[in-house]
Amino acid sequence: MAKILIIGGVAGGASAAARARRLSESAEIIMFERGPFVSFANCGLPYHIGGDIKDRAKLLLQTPESFLSRFNVDVRVMNEVISIQREAKTVTVKNLLDDTEYTESYDFLLLSPGASPVVPPIPGIDNPLTFSLRNIPDMDKILTSIKHNQPKHATVIGGGFIGLEMMEAFHQLGIETALVEMADQVMTPVDKEMAGFVHQEIRAKDIDLRLGVALQSAEFQAAADDAERGALTLQLSNGESLNTELLIMAIGVRPETTLARATGLRIGELGGIWVNDEMQTSDPFIYAVGDAIEEKDFLTGKQTVVPLAGPANRQGRMAADNMLGAHETYKGTQGTAICKVFDLAVASTGKNEKQLRRDEMAYEKVYVHTASHASYYPGAEVVSLKLLFSPESGKILGAQAIGKDGVDKRIDILAVAQRAGMTVEQLQHVELTYAPPYGSAKDVINQAAFVATNVMKGDVNGIHYDALTNLTADQVLLDVRNPGELESVGTFPGAINIPVDQLRGRMNELPKDKEIIVACQVGLRGNVAYRQLANSGFIVKNLIGGYRTWKTSQC
Repeated sequence: MAKILIIGGVAGGASAAARARRLSESAEIIMFERGPFVSFANCGLPYHIGGDIKDRAKLLLQTPESFLSRFNVDVRVMNEVISIQREAKTVTVKNLLDDTEYTESYDFLLLSPGASPVVPPIPGIDNPLTFSLRNIPDMDKILTSIKHNQPKHATVIGGGFIGLEMMEAFHQLGIETALVEMADQVMTPVDKEMAGFVHQEIRAKDIDLRLGVALQSAEFQAAADDAERGALTLQLSNGESLNTELLIMAIGVRPETTLARATGLRIGELGGIWVNDEMQTSDPFIYAVGDAIEEKDFLTGKQTVVPLAGPANRQGRMAADNMLGAHETYKGTQGTAICKVFDLAVASTGKNEKQLRRDEMAYEKVYVHTASHASYYPGAEVVSLKLLFSPESGKILGAQAIGKDGVDKRIDILAVAQRAGMTVEQLQHVELTYAPPYGSAKDVINQAAFVATNVMKGDVNGIHYDALTNLTADQVLLDVRNPGELESVGTFPGAINIPVDQLRGRMNELPKDKEIIVACQVGLRGNVAYRQLANSGFIVKNLIGGYRTWKTSQC
């Protein structure tokens, strides 16, 4: 009979415990959790704060009692494993309720401690109005502060998933909110020109968005009648100050490796627990999963740290299999993720352009902006999609999508296509469901694949938004939109305007000794104009993604 000890619940640990019991009725399974809750929906915490999830109890997925009755797992909350004796294959546990200590032996040990919020040593940050959000006790502290202090202004530091979700939660509560991000964009899994859509949405909701700015210090002024109430003055790196009454630190997380380091387990170069493809640590009797580990990147095979619930759940299941005699191997993490930002969804899978440049990987990119379903059916919304692919093989390297409807569907399809090793040429032939309320006869996916394949075959010579700032005297920017669009939407500086439907009769107005850069709203009419001009002997390029991509790159 195998004895399995699991340190940490939530995604990875709880999944491993349940899977291990399904595989073996005789195994002894004990799970330790130093907090009061063993299995909770940590991704749902901001939504309870904002009021979307009304019932706090819905965040509690399993309790020690439910785990015992359904899976016969001995769950010990408020019990912290403080040391591991690898040679003896025992752990020392501290009961946090009565401060007693005891030991437990194991045949196999699973580490699933998760990640801890990064809180840098900023002067004044340790005060009653500053919080981070990792678990239910953290959530309860924030809710208590809101109820007790009734803040009129809140500040969120960090524009990642938690930061954006907390920003929206405060907005829904009617609290004036500032979002401070040290980078030049929020939501760094997507590239800056795609994040521009998110910046527009944030500012449209009257959020005080401050990019390229860091928090340098915080000063707490307590209320005269209550030391837990008061206000904060924040000093920012640009010399400005910000007065606020609630501060959330959401600048990121780091793998929780304290116990692994103390035990002498190998730590990877990125700071996570090293594991092999079977989720074993450097000790073959100790496994590790979830946000605490370094896993393999699906595309490059290199080590990466990706704190997402999906990979953690799959790793927990696989670790349970292997502890009980299997030899399953983890196939890598793509980093597929999505975030709600007010009315928008922003999602990505695979590599972004920043990462591809860092890894010195050759890539090409295309943009499409098209309807989530048949445009003539009510409720259609624009899906803006960026597709990154190999210029040699055509294989999908990554994708990003933003819009109000249908974003999750498209990124999920592209995540599957990437894992299947599909090329953009093959993606053209993907057959997706179509009826006017749900899709289009030529889906967003198909259209992106058409454009990408045109680029690979040389049917179009593309140019991108960032090249417009460096046009030379030997290039002419031609806007083929209608004059009414220019007035209502905006113009390219220095462009001449010939609507695409007039182009055949007005080509004589264009020089054949200069390169013509064709542009329209999203690139579709630009491609029509491109073919006309190229077939008529002009030197021409089409602005991929059109005015919409160019404009949002500046937001």
